[in-house]
Amino acid sequence: MPHSVTAPKLTFRLPLLIVALLSVAACSDGSNLGATGAMNFASAQDQTGEISPERRAYAIAVAKKMRAQRQRVWCVPFARNASGVDIRGNARTWWAQAQGSYQRSHAPKVGAVMAFSANRKIPLGHVAVVSAIDSSRQIRIDHANWKRNQVSLGMVVMDVSPKNDWSKVRVMSQPNALGSVYPVSGFIFKG
Repeated sequence: MPHSVTAPKLTFRLPLLIVALLSVAACSDGSNLGATGAMNFASAQDQTGEISPERRAYAIAVAKKMRAQRQRVWCVPFARNASGVDIRGNARTWWAQAQGSYQRSHAPKVGAVMAFSANRKIPLGHVAVVSAIDSSRQIRIDHANWKRNQVSLGMVVMDVSPKNDWSKVRVMSQPNALGSVYPVSGFIFKG
């Protein structure tokens, strides 16, 4: 069941905190923020095929800090911090930007960034991190700003594409209720 979370208190050194605060780029390009930065880890996944707990905790802590400072919590810096896929700019540009730098697939993988295509409902696109694979047609994602200014963990996503290629999905934004159909470009991950 999807839920909003607050991160446990984490202690960061001042330079790391400054980098974290500057990392808010958004589902938009973040041009009104001045500078960008992100914490880099070696991998989005640990050796067990799960999301890195440190990376996930860091992404949540940054989002919590931004919200406490009355700043917008966006999907782009959250996905970048949680996955290690270091792409900048609007979420709608991630799929194209990933070509040649990251692996791209139409099959989900834990730790991969799910790149939602832009449409009327999400004109800047959207990015989320795959946190679990439940079946060939159902995954769970961690992401920010699907619900305005919130982080959602373990949100269910159903593949509703005719060819089971994850090109069209429905997201369970409310308990036991799948929402509208959204187009997906695919999944981006480190090799």
